[in-house]
Amino acid sequence: FFENVAAYTTTVVENMKEAGAVIVGKTNMHELALGTTSENPHYGAVRNPWDPDRIAGGSSGGSASAVAAHVVFMATGTDTGGSIRIPASYCGAVGLKPSFGRISRYGILPLTFSLDHAGILTRTVRDAAATLNALAGVDPRDDSSSPEKKDDYSVPPEASIRGVRVGWTEDLNTDGVEADVAAATRRMAKIAEGLGAEIIPLTVPDYAAMNSVHRVILHSEASALMQPYLGERDKISSDLLALFQQGCLLPATDYVNAQRLRRLMMQEFSRLFERVDCLMTPTTPSAASRIGEKTALIGGKERDVRLAATSLVRPANLLGLPAISLPCGFSASGLPLGLQIIGRPFEEQLLLRLAAALEDATDFAKVVPALVKP
Repeated sequence: FFENVAAYTTTVVENMKEAGAVIVGKTNMHELALGTTSENPHYGAVRNPWDPDRIAGGSSGGSASAVAAHVVFMATGTDTGGSIRIPASYCGAVGLKPSFGRISRYGILPLTFSLDHAGILTRTVRDAAATLNALAGVDPRDDSSSPEKKDDYSVPPEASIRGVRVGWTEDLNTDGVEADVAAATRRMAKIAEGLGAEIIPLTVPDYAAMNSVHRVILHSEASALMQPYLGERDKISSDLLALFQQGCLLPATDYVNAQRLRRLMMQEFSRLFERVDCLMTPTTPSAASRIGEKTALIGGKERDVRLAATSLVRPANLLGLPAISLPCGFSASGLPLGLQIIGRPFEEQLLLRLAAALEDATDFAKVVPALVKP
């Protein structure tokens, strides 16, 4: 696949063209879609339009950067462990990862069998809703495509969220999270409450455990897919080779037990969603780090940039739940921050309505990077 020229078109592109979209081109991204920085050793780093010395996030960094810089109306991306929502948070865009199987993966180079999601990056929530209308639906060419009936995802001009039950977990909004991120997320919860939503404090299943289970499945499946190419060491960066080699060393028993735990965690979240309609968290625990940084001081602790960025977003991939990231404020240095809303399977319509109501009540979607000319 290193010099691969596709012999056919993805369903995503087919659907976009059918809806009238003009395909401008391809964007840079993190190597093999496995990473959170989009510092690509073959094509250079994707730069953040808010600060070119900062990462754009990954793996769909080029898509988020192009959207935030007003180069394109929307862009597609893939999300295996946060790869749409992380760059959306860092670049001040809207990033939607639908439910597993909601958008066809046919024609998309896979990273994993059971965690990959195709999704959307836009400047506004209503743009994301319009794009989902074009992309959602069953595809017989994709075995993982869901037969679940698609909704009309359009959001009305007045998006009412009265009575929506929003789950709020204090631990996820404070532990290992920068103070400005925690304040911005809490402010959005207050805004939602003012619009008629009910904020319900709760405790969620162990996020650290879900992250661990996700990593075992990710590394096992990605290494299995990439195993035929691991001998071509000159074509894969040393960072990714190390991750793939780790995956090859994982026992099959670890993978099987991770899948068993995954099922239990799905059941736990199913019970949680009997009490609430969605869950609100920060998307990332901090704003974008500087290009080249491997670690950063986040929440008063030195943390690995990759692991920190994925700490709040991996569980939605593990459980196949829909999740959206939207701008919720700015750091002290003027960088965008993201709010994540996670919902029940195939309830993208509710997520989009809630996100649109919050977007309407704030001005964050109207602020553009200084380098964007009017």
